[in-house]
Amino acid sequence: MMYEFWLASVRPLTDWKKKKLREVYHCAKDIYYIEEKALKKLDFLKEQDVYTLCIAKKDKDLEWRWKQLEKKQIRFVPYFSEEYPKRLTRLSDPPYALYVKGELPQDDVYTAAIVGARRCSPYGEEMALEYGESLARAGIAIISGLARGIDGAGQRGALNGGGKTYGVLGCGVDVCYPREHIGLYMDIQKQGGVLSERLPQEQPLPAYFPERNRIISGLSDVVLVMEAKEKSGSLITADLALEQGKDVYALPGPVTSALSTGCHRLIRQGAGILLSPEDLLEELNIENGKHGQKNHKNKKVLETAENMVYSCLDLFPKGISQLVEETHLSPQELMERLITLEIKGYVREISQGYYIKVR
Repeated sequence: MMYEFWLASVRPLTDWKKKKLREVYHCAKDIYYIEEKALKKLDFLKEQDVYTLCIAKKDKDLEWRWKQLEKKQIRFVPYFSEEYPKRLTRLSDPPYALYVKGELPQDDVYTAAIVGARRCSPYGEEMALEYGESLARAGIAIISGLARGIDGAGQRGALNGGGKTYGVLGCGVDVCYPREHIGLYMDIQKQGGVLSERLPQEQPLPAYFPERNRIISGLSDVVLVMEAKEKSGSLITADLALEQGKDVYALPGPVTSALSTGCHRLIRQGAGILLSPEDLLEELNIENGKHGQKNHKNKKVLETAENMVYSCLDLFPKGISQLVEETHLSPQELMERLITLEIKGYVREISQGYYIKVR
């Protein structure tokens, strides 16, 4: 498994290309020892990719870094492992591997993300605590980002309710961020776990958090937004959840509060309204962490291929060649899906061959 860890560590080689390499050579150890000229024959690898792999093979600290995982009690869970969460395999861009301290969410237990503003109000913090505790008592596992404000309150509530909670980090799992959550960070590992796709010891960077959000929504059956401004990372998580076919609920607040503006926008767009934990549990038909028929009123009505294309787009323009690589569709099929999405109002072509998502 040390060589699988090596391949997962190779940056900036994309996860998709790493998976393609494993399809060709079947195990990372063979990739590690393959000659450069053989790599150059692979049509999905660019010259820079081959150079990156060759440089990575010169890593003299590989064995030491691998032993550090065991020393720090960090488990390495690649995408092909039986332990890898099945929910994440449904993403268009699932992480190649996860690094875990503690447990991973169980596939057969209902999960809810509780997300919201870092600088939340006392009202938002109180509601996050209440929902986290009530849902945990009902057997629902709580997913969040261990951030200040709503995230931390929801996860503390889950612990208070004696339930499981899982923190998805935008840094290495051996890095507690924010530092003042060290107590919560340690407690979560006893009643759940912390996980990340970032390498151990990696420090948090702004670019990592939107990537982290797709894992939060991907691991969750439902997303609860407790407080959010008009432009908020929590709304990114909510949008990702909708794209993934998940239910989204938002907490109403005072119309004069900027912290409730994002929640009110979600409600206006069709999100469920959070009235009480008991009301939510009844609507979700939850009993002892298991669920029956769910309400899918929030789901975007898109065909599978259209949803995959839509999920690959964001507010930054992407060209046809990049979308072909990410979706694995033929150029002709990709164009057909883009045209259909544009007619439906989900995407827009902002310049020749470059598209963005219309939120």
